[in-house]
Amino acid sequence: MPCRRQGRQEGKAHAEASEATERALGGEAVHTVAPGRGKEFSDAEGLQEALGAPACFCHPRHPWERGTNENTNGLPRDWFPKGGSLDDVSDSEVQEACDSLNRRPRKRLKWKCPWEVYHHQSLHLL
Repeated sequence: MPCRRQGRQEGKAHAEASEATERALGGEAVHTVAPGRGKEFSDAEGLQEALGAPACFCHPRHPWERGTNENTNGLPRDWFPKGGSLDDVSDSEVQEACDSLNRRPRKRLKWKCPWEVYHHQSLHLL
């Protein structure tokens, strides 16, 4: 489930991001973690331990090493243009965009959508 970031927060926000990731993925099979190089992943070691998976760090300023991730980061722009304010966007609009993205087939997933892969079920989209 998506959640809004409430302004720029330092310190405890980093720990909260890691804890939220652990809660969201806890109990699921995680093979690797590919955290960004931002402060929110400063405790990547703790995240590795909690999820029981190694972290694979990409080189600084090498976004092509995280191609699928970088592409996926740009997809919400179809709903929320860059530079626009999210203050007037409702939670249901955010959820609708997330649902649409999670049901969008991806070449990287052999043309399955993330929802199918995560839930181990097939969707019949046509």
